[in-house]
Amino acid sequence: MDRVAKAAAQKAVVIFSKSSCCMCHAIKRLFYEQGVSPMIYELDELDSYNSREMERALLRLGCNPAVPAVFIGGRFVGSANTVMTLHINGSLKKMLKDAGALWL
Repeated sequence: MDRVAKAAAQKAVVIFSKSSCCMCHAIKRLFYEQGVSPMIYELDELDSYNSREMERALLRLGCNPAVPAVFIGGRFVGSANTVMTLHINGSLKKMLKDAGALWL
C-alpha cells in the first residue's frame, strides 16, 4: 500500500494501467487530449512480484478492476467510470487545475 501511495504522490496525475487494457488506453488518451502528461505505471511491465503487490493494493483501495486507477494530486480519484463521469460533468478539469496538472 505504501508503494502505491508513494508512486501516486510523484506527479500531479498518476495512472496505474496495463498495456493490454482498452479502458486504460481510453483513460490515458483522455488525459493526453486534455493537455495533461500523467505518470503512468504499466503493471504488466513490472516484475511479477511488484505487479501483484500493486494490484492488490489498488483493489484494497476500492478500485475493481484494479486498473485503470487514477490519482490526481496524490488522492485516489477512481477508475474509468468515475473519471469519465467527472469529465462529462466538468469536474475533472477543475481537479486537474487545482492539482497543477493544467495551466489554463
